[in-house]
Amino acid sequence: MKKAVLLVIAVVVAVVSLWSWRHAARPGENRLVADRIWIDHIPRSERDTIRVFALVSEHSVGVFQATSQWRGAYEVFRYEAESGELRLVFPQTGDRETVRAKARRCSEGGMDFCLELDGASRGVKRYYSREGWEIGGGHDLAAIERQVDVVRAQLAE
Repeated sequence: MKKAVLLVIAVVVAVVSLWSWRHAARPGENRLVADRIWIDHIPRSERDTIRVFALVSEHSVGVFQATSQWRGAYEVFRYEAESGELRLVFPQTGDRETVRAKARRCSEGGMDFCLELDGASRGVKRYYSREGWEIGGGHDLAAIERQVDVVRAQLAE
């Protein structure tokens, strides 16, 4: 179970980190939404599929991912954020959509943050995150390994 979460986090951060667009995030962006790894639940087994969502403000890209420890799929998108709305563009398909995102502190299921997405055609409506699951500015392999170590330590508690 813990291996699945670590693998998911490593894949999400690696995929988004490899993207090279250099667009700045909009000033109205909800700071809790971006630069954080969001999951729909802690996996209960190595074959349990979880949904992952992440936005990286440094590159104005994000990802929707569905994955278990053994299988997964993802779709990367570009985004602009303004006043609680995310305008998403999916380069693979050309699809565009506007999603309302609302993140807040919470204490549900051992998590520290809750995120609700309204209007997204991918992923799920509700995601959760913890303190320490932030995506830092340095997106290199060492930074990814440090982030995985932080999550591993939190899940071991």
